[in-house]
Amino acid sequence: MIKFLDLQKINAQYANELKQVAADVIDSGWYLLGERVKLFENNLEAFQEGGNAIAVANGLDALRLIFKAYIELGFMQEGDEVIVPANTYIASVLAITDNKLVPVLVEPDLGTFNLDLSLIESKITAKTKAIMVVHLYGRVCWSTELETLAKKHNLKIIEDNAQSIGARWNGIRTGNLGDAAGFSFYPGKNLGALGDSGAVTTKDAELAKAIRTLANYGSAQKYVNQYQGLNSRMDEMQAAFLDVKLRFVDAETSRRQEIANYYIENIKNDKIILPSVGKVGEHVWHLFVIRTANRDELQAYLQENGVQTLIHYPIPPHKQECYANLNRVNLPITDKIHAEVLSLPISPVMTDEEVEKVCNVINVFCKEIAV
Repeated sequence: MIKFLDLQKINAQYANELKQVAADVIDSGWYLLGERVKLFENNLEAFQEGGNAIAVANGLDALRLIFKAYIELGFMQEGDEVIVPANTYIASVLAITDNKLVPVLVEPDLGTFNLDLSLIESKITAKTKAIMVVHLYGRVCWSTELETLAKKHNLKIIEDNAQSIGARWNGIRTGNLGDAAGFSFYPGKNLGALGDSGAVTTKDAELAKAIRTLANYGSAQKYVNQYQGLNSRMDEMQAAFLDVKLRFVDAETSRRQEIANYYIENIKNDKIILPSVGKVGEHVWHLFVIRTANRDELQAYLQENGVQTLIHYPIPPHKQECYANLNRVNLPITDKIHAEVLSLPISPVMTDEEVEKVCNVINVFCKEIAV
């Protein structure tokens, strides 16, 4: 079986270093708010080529803390609106509603799966305070027109960068394009911890200070609480693991891009709609997502023939039980995407033979469907 993502094999590449830094952390006797977290934050800032990095507990908290900080700093208040793509993972929306802000769901572009930037201005009201762009599946969602629009309406642009670490737009890393960005280091991400972890990046020093304080119970000084904060801190062990793996992100991205290019060149059938690549560097291929009206049949066929796939995501946020108030919202493009998408294996440790097999199995299936 070709695994969708072989985390054991990925981490085995760095096992000796991971075990050594784990031993170092254990021996240090210091497990929270220590030097390992500071080192990782510094190295993440260097990787991002500027800005401030704040290590937090997970990717959802990273986004939650950005909104919470903007509320504490007076830029937002409960009831304000945030534009967000309708087909994103639910965490993007949860971060908004958790702060008693209102998500305004906007349809994606069917070709890129990203927020359709041409639809944003029509959704802006007097209560709109931010646009959340999600670089979904690893493809950059950005434009100069988006920047101009945000300035025109005095809106913050928040990047959900959970899936796109290392991507670039006009030479700038995602996570440094907007006013603030949330990162996820969930084990399956392109930079994955061995547990939950996340980070916020921003060039706004005041915002960075507020987020760092909020993430530590609202306290910048022990036992002195400026805000009603959270407990959202990356531990020393995960910081040490991430620091090891951060050095290899660009190399792993290159391998993902090789696999994606092979898929695009060798999957041959008009029943399969392949993903949009964008310009060089604009896609880091966290996921390789195809569309087909025969999605469920194809997934079953691939499984029977030794290829594991996943669906990202079977149920869109507006159809979830927890958002019953949104269940009747009409979002046909989002619904179409969620009914047709299928994610193929694109692990950086896949062999050439495995990549070739995925293509061959898909092409045989398509021929059989055509008969």
